[in-house]
Amino acid sequence: MEISEIRSLEPRLNQFLHNFDDCFVDDRTRSHLRTYVQGQLSDLPRKSVEPIALRANTPPRTLQEFLSLLRWDEGLMRDRLEEHVARKHPSEHSVGVIDDTGCPKKGNKTPGVQSQWCGASGKVDNCIVTVHLSYAADAFHCLLDGELFLPESWNKDRQRCRKAGIPDSMVYRPKWKIALELYDKAIANGVRLHWLTFDQWYTNKPGFLHELTQRQQYYVGDAPELMSGWIDEPPAVTRRPYRRSVYGRPRKTPRLLARTKRCQSIAWHLLHSEAFQNQAWTPYRIREGTQGPMVWEAKHAFFYPKGDDGLPLNRHHLIVARNVLNPKELKYFISNAPEQTTLETLLLVGFTRWTVERCFEDEKMELGFDHFEGRHYQGLKRHQCITAVSHLFLAETKIDLTKKKSRDNVEPTPFGFKLPDSIVVAWAGCGSETDAEGIKSNQAISKEQCQITEKSPTKNTKKTA
Repeated sequence: MEISEIRSLEPRLNQFLHNFDDCFVDDRTRSHLRTYVQGQLSDLPRKSVEPIALRANTPPRTLQEFLSLLRWDEGLMRDRLEEHVARKHPSEHSVGVIDDTGCPKKGNKTPGVQSQWCGASGKVDNCIVTVHLSYAADAFHCLLDGELFLPESWNKDRQRCRKAGIPDSMVYRPKWKIALELYDKAIANGVRLHWLTFDQWYTNKPGFLHELTQRQQYYVGDAPELMSGWIDEPPAVTRRPYRRSVYGRPRKTPRLLARTKRCQSIAWHLLHSEAFQNQAWTPYRIREGTQGPMVWEAKHAFFYPKGDDGLPLNRHHLIVARNVLNPKELKYFISNAPEQTTLETLLLVGFTRWTVERCFEDEKMELGFDHFEGRHYQGLKRHQCITAVSHLFLAETKIDLTKKKSRDNVEPTPFGFKLPDSIVVAWAGCGSETDAEGIKSNQAISKEQCQITEKSPTKNTKKTA
């Protein structure tokens, strides 16, 4: 960035923060938001309350009270953020991403802290876990909302919850139910999500998939290989059978017919089902990443996942993707999209989940998302909400500055995305003369040409629009 661009950011930031003026009751409290955001955007090595306050010549106690005690509405700030995203960044290809993240903590006073799996450290650690909903559209992505996951041990000790400022109305809920609450709030605030994607843990919850279907929300979930179901829909009985005897337990209905084929895992279907064995792997080229291009091969079939009651769910797409450079690396996706949806679109949505990981990385490395040191739930909630505001400002500023420097250098993609890192380019030219939509390719690419090694040059690789 040039010096003039850096100097222009301060008035730009002040104008951006005016979107949240009605969240505060007076100008004095409102000024603390600017202090906190400027501290998060600074080059401080530690972005907790005390370093931010000392940098702004503000008593640390004042900024601590701003987070935990002063009167202002962090819920309204969340609503304003989502309304701003819905108004400024609408897209026909918007994707919502659901994921959770852990922040390691010391001691036992931080709200929700306990020994549990922490994705940040990659092991069971003393940490807090929060569930988040992010938004991705074209080259833009940001976090919309987040909520603390309250463990069952905390839920059983309400006195401990009250000391941490956790309201009595907040009880233990599975992560997928928290994710549904975040989704419903975002939709109520005008955010339009054409697609939703999430990792294996959420895909493996039939109740979660059922609730999304009831909301008429299309999704592409990363499925575990042990997820079971049927390729062909198994017949079920819904009528109670006639019984002459009054003794014995009546059969439950609906139920599967006797001698119905046993449901099998996705990995078993890939190896043994005719739906996969009778089709060849179709290569799909991946966009340039930090280590060069990536190529994946895919197979597709329809699939009926097994529900909690043992009955099949609605018909789903089942996609199996294999890394060409590492054939042992497999990814499985299921989707409730309409049957006519192209495989390219489903792959592109499934591979969009990296955007939420990038949001977590940016907020933790640059904005101090995991630097919260308080012991009050409201302070934690406000800290994460302000961090999302700071990240939204950075995301919009980056997009605007990039457009100014490369207006004439935009690469169109079939799905409308222009993402900087590795993401699927929806083109099946590798290994065939026509793509999946029947459009003649400019140049057929053989399968040998798709077998790119990590050290091979890739700058002259031809791309299709």
